[in-house]
Amino acid sequence: MSYFADASEVYKYLGGVFRQANDTDGVGSTLRAADIVLRLDYSAPDSSITVVLKEPAIEVIEGDSELTPDVRMSMSADNGNKFWRGEYNVAVGLAKGQVKAKGPVSKILKLIPAAKPVFPIYRDLVSAKDSENA
Repeated sequence: MSYFADASEVYKYLGGVFRQANDTDGVGSTLRAADIVLRLDYSAPDSSITVVLKEPAIEVIEGDSELTPDVRMSMSADNGNKFWRGEYNVAVGLAKGQVKAKGPVSKILKLIPAAKPVFPIYRDLVSAKDSENA
């Protein structure tokens, strides 16, 4: 069974982590420095999140967006969940074909280390859901 019950939970947690990171000292500014539009397409449940990683603030768009992404990635929502917990290596996922990416790979790989300070934010965000499922 998937960690997320439906797309609204994907938006709440996998989109919400970007909203919380934006407001966290040192973390939001690092992510905004990427200066890209990132689209994340998830499966099981199907959902899409477009994240504008630019100054002055990170913008999260749930569902379809008219914006043209610089980088587009697709993976299962469970792998997205594992990534934000620090338990999934996207580079390995790309190599194994579990993660698909379109756009400059250098920008994708540059984002990965910038995401590490977000892991504790995500774990805090999902802690209540985790305790419900325990």
